[in-house]
Amino acid sequence: MESEVVKLGSSLLVPCVKELAKKPLKHVPPQYVRTDEDSPIVSHTNLSPQVPVIDMEKLSSGDELEQLHYACKEWGFFQLINHGVSSSLVERMKMEVQELFNLPMEEKKKLWQKPDEIEGFGHAFVMSEEQKLNWGDRFYMMTLPTYLRKPHLFSNLPPAFRETLEAYSVELKHLFMKLLEHMAEALGMNPNDMRVLFEEGYQGMRMNYYPPCPQPELAIGFNSHSDAVGLTILLQANEIEGLQIRNSGVWVHIKPLPNAFVINIGDCMEIMSNGIYQSVEHRATVNSVKERLSVATFYSPKLDGEMGPAPSLITPQTPPLFGRIGVADFFKGFYSRELRGKSYLDTLRLRLNE
Repeated sequence: MESEVVKLGSSLLVPCVKELAKKPLKHVPPQYVRTDEDSPIVSHTNLSPQVPVIDMEKLSSGDELEQLHYACKEWGFFQLINHGVSSSLVERMKMEVQELFNLPMEEKKKLWQKPDEIEGFGHAFVMSEEQKLNWGDRFYMMTLPTYLRKPHLFSNLPPAFRETLEAYSVELKHLFMKLLEHMAEALGMNPNDMRVLFEEGYQGMRMNYYPPCPQPELAIGFNSHSDAVGLTILLQANEIEGLQIRNSGVWVHIKPLPNAFVINIGDCMEIMSNGIYQSVEHRATVNSVKERLSVATFYSPKLDGEMGPAPSLITPQTPPLFGRIGVADFFKGFYSRELRGKSYLDTLRLRLNE
């Protein structure tokens, strides 16, 4: 595996929205008008329910573990406090990401996505010239295991950012593994089922930049989707909010707590938990006043592994809801289509009782 070049997908190249937003626009260009999405304006007349908050330091107690189980089952999202990641490292990460998007265009071009890849500045999931686009820029790269890193990307990053990214990716891997361990316990799984798949798991990071938009009610920063991965840890990199999740059929606005991470369940975890924990649709909205920045770190099973529902969760009463699939094949399938809600995961469900 180490000597292979891993290619999970490709995407059409798209314009830089930050550059587009510098022009005195009164209207959103037609390709960014998202009438295919629910309105991003969520009514605040009723106080939105807020996602559960989990205290990492208390997770060894039965009560907090039950709360974690409830959050993963009923919400698919939670905020994590007292997570143990150094606050100075988190602050450095926020600052470096802001600087990355502020790089002059000629510097960004060295980090631009190649036509047959999904890493670098650019977008994934753009399959046709006619496709509607998101009002945002992103920088994506595989961060762990280190042999998956694209040398031309990593070496062209500003040196201070390289150092911060190195430290942050290692810290987050530790946090992912601790969370997965607690989830295995909450699910009543054989901990080995989790370890075998995730120990050498692959980590990717997507840094998001959503510039101010002249008509935020018509555009979307990132359209509705579920994450394909095992787990996602989201760092809100400035004070501007914009994350919405679908809960009981309605869009709920997330208000990130200070010094917390927002964690969500991905499709791989839904498969592995045999549908007990469910990935949840979410999206990013934009505003007309100020840019928003965030960093999503994804953790997935090892690419040369195979996944399916954990053997320890399968019984005659709870038959498998999903078939088994190679992890690399799963991601190649994911990146080969437009991103639409949970439509990809639905293709992998077993048709029971037919």
